[in-house]
Amino acid sequence: MTYDIAIVGAGILGLAHALAASRRGLSAIVIDRDQRAVGASIRNFGFVTVTGQQNGECWRRAMRSRDIWEEIAPQAGIPVLQHGLAVVARRPEAATVLEAFRNHPVMGEGCELLTPAQGRDRFPWITGEAEAVLYSPHDRRVESREAIPRLAQFLERAHGVTFRRGVAVHAVETGRLVTSEGTVDATRIVVCPGDDLATLFPERLAHYGVHRSKLQMMRLKPLAPLKLDCAVMTDLSLVRYLGYSELPEAAPLLARLRREQPAHLAGGVHLIAVQSADGTLVVGDTHVYGDTMDPFSDTTLDELVLDEFRAVFPHVGYEVTERWLGTYAAAHDRLVLIDTPLDRVRLVVVTSGTGASTSFAIGEDVIQELCA
Repeated sequence: MTYDIAIVGAGILGLAHALAASRRGLSAIVIDRDQRAVGASIRNFGFVTVTGQQNGECWRRAMRSRDIWEEIAPQAGIPVLQHGLAVVARRPEAATVLEAFRNHPVMGEGCELLTPAQGRDRFPWITGEAEAVLYSPHDRRVESREAIPRLAQFLERAHGVTFRRGVAVHAVETGRLVTSEGTVDATRIVVCPGDDLATLFPERLAHYGVHRSKLQMMRLKPLAPLKLDCAVMTDLSLVRYLGYSELPEAAPLLARLRREQPAHLAGGVHLIAVQSADGTLVVGDTHVYGDTMDPFSDTTLDELVLDEFRAVFPHVGYEVTERWLGTYAAAHDRLVLIDTPLDRVRLVVVTSGTGASTSFAIGEDVIQELCA
């Protein structure tokens, strides 16, 4: 059998391409070396982040991906656990950034800038430092450990996508994959290798300077009931997410953070806190860059994350019940890599940690271009 499209990689990016292809009526096969999802797609927040994504193409893709998540989540049995985002400004400089963001004609549409009193009235969990609070209704959160397997099952059940698990792809040719279980013929091929930089098209990945980022995550169990209506970020996020950091108003905040929290900046630390259905919190994260990442967690970085958590939630007692590492592909000069190493073959890598946020739209774009 010759498939209309073969997709290498069953993470969120590969599944997004399978969805886009099947919606066009294409026969699709997804091949993955693992028997189940174990990579970056399940080691994150499950946070579909729109607010703060870089203005332009990335923001457009995040909005489109959010809409697709909302459409398919109920069909696939994926609960959307949280709606919206609250960014708590701990410093006047951060409040200035939030004001500029709120006034942006595109990115700030639909957002609210709240005074400290308004923020505490809307979000009773704000008991720490707060100069202002930006609320955005655009963001969504799913439980990634459940969402990715359910999405794959949905694609197989409802869209007829074929999956081959535990199969390694050794080589890619125009119209054919060479795998550990023989060859697979396909008119079009999309390779989504994640942070595997050595197996398929390593010379192309090296050409674009793709390397790895390692992050550290934790699950906290609050010792008393705590209800977060939305995801939470703070000042440190405003100098990491390009939608904020590229605003001119972000420069004074970065200068102050360099004075007051240099260790946080050096470790790529910023706070994201989201809540699971059982009431526990997933918090992170950190960013350490390199080519081959060691498998060890740095407790100093975890403490920096918890330090930022305690600044926003000073009265919340908690127990750390789980810690884990994740790695994903990264590049200094791009958010996503889309390359054509061979005729009718696309190499696609999200190089910015925005897979959950932008993959569905990337998949649509790539499949549309391949079918043109």
